[in-house]
Amino acid sequence: MTPPATAPTARGDLGDDVATAHILVTTGAGGVGKTTTAAALALAAARAGRRTLVLTIDPARRLAQAMGLEELDDDPRQVELEDLPDGGELWAMMLDMQTTFDRLIDRHATSPERARAIKENRIYRTLSSSLAGTQEYMAMERLHELHEADGWDLLVIDTPPTRSALDFLDAPKRMSSFLEGRLLQLLLRPGLAAGRGIGRMVGASASAFMRVAGKVTGMGLMEDLAEFFRNFEGMYAGFKERAEQVLELLRDPDSRFVVIASPEPPPLREARFFLERLEQEGLHAAGLVVNRIRPEVPRDPSDSAIERVAEAQPDDRQGRSVAGALWLLRDVRNLAGRQRRDVAAALYGVTVPARVDVPLLGGDVHDLAGLDTIATVLTTGKTR
Repeated sequence: MTPPATAPTARGDLGDDVATAHILVTTGAGGVGKTTTAAALALAAARAGRRTLVLTIDPARRLAQAMGLEELDDDPRQVELEDLPDGGELWAMMLDMQTTFDRLIDRHATSPERARAIKENRIYRTLSSSLAGTQEYMAMERLHELHEADGWDLLVIDTPPTRSALDFLDAPKRMSSFLEGRLLQLLLRPGLAAGRGIGRMVGASASAFMRVAGKVTGMGLMEDLAEFFRNFEGMYAGFKERAEQVLELLRDPDSRFVVIASPEPPPLREARFFLERLEQEGLHAAGLVVNRIRPEVPRDPSDSAIERVAEAQPDDRQGRSVAGALWLLRDVRNLAGRQRRDVAAALYGVTVPARVDVPLLGGDVHDLAGLDTIATVLTTGKTR
């Protein structure tokens, strides 16, 4: 028996979410179409009369190209659209992780002098670009900044292209855990934060490593480390509080997650896991978008004879052409059916508020016309 594709109450579109949500977060495995979906949702909201901003973290800059913009940066840029209703605007921007982190330092530093010292510190410049989860955390920090600006009806966030979609959801907790970590607390003990006794703390083997690192890099690594933690002292509570504010914002009913997948088992498994995790965390799912699903080919009473008819074709040019077309029809139909069975199996037992199947198009989406096509499917469940 084939399992049901989704819960009986599931909607077939995201029109209500586009019209009522304040934040929509697109998430899913890499390569499933998060950026395109985020842009299409934002375009649909603008066409519905909402002042909308889409924030991308995608370094490929496809969002700018699709919207007819030469480039995107940390400043919102308006997309020129015709025939928008009153209030409808579309803006786009790309996350600048370093700039966002610097603003976070400015906000929480105990003085402008300390903020400047931190941003000039080589340890900070390394941590701000390479610490695990930094990009995801800065995306959430930028989201909170835009929310506080209070100038947008809808914020659409395209999550980072990470190995796991859960990295974005775990970013605030990961930052809090880092700030509460035992090593960090040890470094903040009186004396160590001032640079005294740090050699005794790290031990003989670590000291040897630091000496070698200092020779190789040509910098006073221990002095930079001590200065970094000394200037950072007093800021940890602010960072932790901010992480908790971000989680609170994401738990608001007006903040909803759009989970994106393609009709293959690995991204579908991750989508299921993410939907279950959202429920566990008390977060709100808008629904699931399955991108690039093949349309079903209608059947007729003669379908059962496809193989027999194909094999009976004469061995000439016309016969081989007819046989090839029949075999192709069979393969396409089988693939479309298999994709739907894979989706149904992945969602079995999972409550999904809405599920939208976006059909496989004839080419990549690279302009506003293509985004309009996707937006129509997402908000109505139908192709034009």
